[in-house]
Amino acid sequence: MKKFLRYIIILSFFTPVAAKAQFESFKDSVVQLYGVVMTSDSLVGIPSVSVMVKGQNRGTITNDKGVFSIVVLKGDKVQFSSVGYKPIEVNIPGNLEGNQHSLIQLMTTDTVFLPATIIKPRPTKAQFERDFLNTKVPDDEITIARNNTNAATRRMLMATLPSDGREASNQYLRQNATKLSYAGQVAPMNIFNPFAWNEFIKAWKRGDFKKK
Repeated sequence: MKKFLRYIIILSFFTPVAAKAQFESFKDSVVQLYGVVMTSDSLVGIPSVSVMVKGQNRGTITNDKGVFSIVVLKGDKVQFSSVGYKPIEVNIPGNLEGNQHSLIQLMTTDTVFLPATIIKPRPTKAQFERDFLNTKVPDDEITIARNNTNAATRRMLMATLPSDGREASNQYLRQNATKLSYAGQVAPMNIFNPFAWNEFIKAWKRGDFKKK
């Protein structure tokens, strides 16, 4: 019991000392980085430059004069980026003395060359009228719907698509109803029915009896 109390007393004595030493070490590594970001050719402050600590989700942007201020640690890497300028990465020295560091960062314009586009006018008015009249205008949704629901398309779909369950069951019920209605007698023949012949001729002209 005495050894345990002695251990607790020694631990309570050294713990604040170790925590204080660790805090002092962390405090010494914190650096207040401030400065201005300017163009390399005219030395004009660049506004809204992104100043980010690499590998961390924290940063800041420069004001309208190009001035910034951010807290970093010794050994960190700071990235400067802005639209139209080449990005730059700056290392904060690990052996930096003190807790403040000023920086004047110059950024170079990033020039992007796009492929040349040559715009030529129409040679003559007649050629413009010819090309304008021959330009194919794509069908709108209403025209497409009308083409998909016209009579020829519907007949083609009826001849090629198989019957669904509802159509098959209705056809079976109609055949049974016809068979039961003429039960016990001879069913009439449509060979002399002019309306049946008319439908047969129309189906023949449409090509309903051709091999698919």
